[in-house]
Amino acid sequence: MPRFSVVVPVFKVQAYLHECLDSVLRQSFQDVEVIAVDDCSPDSCGSIIDEYAARDARVQAVHLPRNVGLGRARNAGLERARGDYVLFLDSDDRYTPGLLQALAARLDAVGDLDILAFDHVRTYWHGKGGRSHSAELFERAGTDVFRLRDRPEYIHLFLVAWNKAFRRAFFVEQGFRYAPGLYEDAPVTQMAMVTAERIGCLNRVGVEYRQRRHGAITKTPGRKHFDIFEQYEGLFTFLDGRPELAWSRDLLFERAVYHMLFTLKRPERVKACDRRAFFGRTADFYAGHLPPGFTRPGGSLGVHMRALAKRSFHAYQAAECAARVKRAGPRKVLEAADRAGKHAYAGLYSLHRRRSLDPHLAVYTSYGDLLPSCNPAALFDKAKELAPHVRGVWVVREELAGQVPAGIDHVVRGSRRYWEVTARATYFVSNADFPDGIVKRPGQIHLQTHHGTPLKRMGMDQLAYPAAARNTDFGRLLKHVYGWDLSVSSNQHSTEQWERVYPGTFESLDTGYPRNDRFYAARAEDVAAVRDRLGIAPGRTALLYAPTHRDYRKDWTPTFDLARVAEALGDAFVLLVRTHHLDRGHPHLDDLAGQGSVIDVSHHPRVEDLCLAADALISDYSSLTFDYANLDRPIVIDAADWDIYTQVRGVTFDLLSGRPGDTPGTVVTTEDELIDAFRSGRWRGPEATALRRAFRARFCQYDDGHAAERVVRRVFLGQDPHPAIVPLDRRTPAPKPSPR
Repeated sequence: MPRFSVVVPVFKVQAYLHECLDSVLRQSFQDVEVIAVDDCSPDSCGSIIDEYAARDARVQAVHLPRNVGLGRARNAGLERARGDYVLFLDSDDRYTPGLLQALAARLDAVGDLDILAFDHVRTYWHGKGGRSHSAELFERAGTDVFRLRDRPEYIHLFLVAWNKAFRRAFFVEQGFRYAPGLYEDAPVTQMAMVTAERIGCLNRVGVEYRQRRHGAITKTPGRKHFDIFEQYEGLFTFLDGRPELAWSRDLLFERAVYHMLFTLKRPERVKACDRRAFFGRTADFYAGHLPPGFTRPGGSLGVHMRALAKRSFHAYQAAECAARVKRAGPRKVLEAADRAGKHAYAGLYSLHRRRSLDPHLAVYTSYGDLLPSCNPAALFDKAKELAPHVRGVWVVREELAGQVPAGIDHVVRGSRRYWEVTARATYFVSNADFPDGIVKRPGQIHLQTHHGTPLKRMGMDQLAYPAAARNTDFGRLLKHVYGWDLSVSSNQHSTEQWERVYPGTFESLDTGYPRNDRFYAARAEDVAAVRDRLGIAPGRTALLYAPTHRDYRKDWTPTFDLARVAEALGDAFVLLVRTHHLDRGHPHLDDLAGQGSVIDVSHHPRVEDLCLAADALISDYSSLTFDYANLDRPIVIDAADWDIYTQVRGVTFDLLSGRPGDTPGTVVTTEDELIDAFRSGRWRGPEATALRRAFRARFCQYDDGHAAERVVRRVFLGQDPHPAIVPLDRRTPAPKPSPR
């Protein structure tokens, strides 16, 4: 029998579930079981749970046949728990290191407790907040063991399920169960607190309580928040059957009313149109359960209770207004009015926004209004085939307008027509930022295609890495993310990362990257034609060198001597050098290109063509590595500065671990190792081939040549994304260049 059972109810948290489960399983105290309850989650949570259960005997995977909600999912886990103590952990939160060891040590020191509570810290998408408002209570408790009747101030502990260890026999014998609906944990926690004979507190932050910007139940406004009334009715029905707990009625009544009023004034919970009705239900509860002789508290709670007693919504509103003015101060109120008065746009744009949306107009942009390329370009081409009624217009910078290929309709950013198409387009497609200054209208659809698989830390994760953060306007980033409706992904890893680091309400499209369709559609003659256009002589082995950008460097410098490597490999090889679009290139690149051993392909419009032309890829930490793996051709990782890169930019997994699925092929860290990898043949040997096979299985998960079709059908035609994804062993990538 384990010391602790940790019940984790799981629903639509694939972006956070790994962190949650790892935080329990990697605790120094190992005598624990994890009961992960898949509440019929529609994403990949079920398979993630199964993976953990397959490799760790302490994990029990429970799959419910239908969605029952958080409370009943906890009950399902409780029924299977065997530990001395049961803990409930929400699947988007995580334990701090050493928590379980600290809990075990306290229990060993003071003996069995019915409840052992611990503190938490709120973790926001923009960083961590401070300790909870209960921190002072935890400090004051020390190692005391008490009853709530003797220490009633401890009713002010955060009344949730996940910050306490409950003695399982106590919890089960009392018959505690979580009811359906929202706010299910507060009444159960209060029942436990008033019945427990031995309560203790651990003055330690044990949970990182994730404050998601979107997606959390308590931040989704609607009538579901009226569930709070049924939950507290259940609590007082419980009290009616337990006369020995009459001492607690005043205490619990005050906390219940406080909780209802707290919920009422939050717009992310109760909509403005529902506030009067919510207030009325709160007044009903107040009148129905007001204890005889109850003394109203002072302060704003007492003022609001007087409004409830009078059933005066007007009095409540007046009290709230007075409180807001007092908090904000006159200056802030005037500033808010001034900002509202300035909320206007250019007259031309405003005029066009009064017109109806054009249901057949789509706006495309790539890499901040550069030339058409990447996933948006692939979708543009496929839409012409499958949805010809949708007209596509590209946004480009003024200096690039003359380079847009013939036949592609485009507008210059900021021009008169630009404001018209952005005001009236139904669809917006981008692989990076959407245009600044536009107001998203009801009915407009923003499709974020991204432009790579995230090895490096992205989005809000960059806050922890100053070199990356200094180039990011996080306020602007969040504003854009809030407008995303759909987010394209090429593998499960990307889906989880995008949902975690970009806090929004978008739907993930697990379709594959449209730009990678080219790797499955190209024929042998296409490969030969690209090589010919690039000037690759017949019989030469072409190595595409495509390093990523370093945020901590002003200028790009290759990690190896291009001339020496080219000379050492000889005429049998040629280097295709593709610098990152944020880098300005190398001063000697033109000289090397003139010698024929190096070809500068930095300005080639389609990187997919470069991949088709290359016999192998030399990369470092570039996302191109994941795309190139679709071709099933050798990949060599130049990891000369891995240590500094991981510290300065951060990574999502260990590319160099050598574990199947992590490492795509041969890894080198010096110039001599790079030369030897090709001279010795290791670059395409059996070990490298096996690593590449596992890497493809993990990261080319959805790329099969039909990604653009799936996205176009879903976005422009309103159909379910199809065709079905072709299994990896049945995919046929473009043929390799002709044998030497």
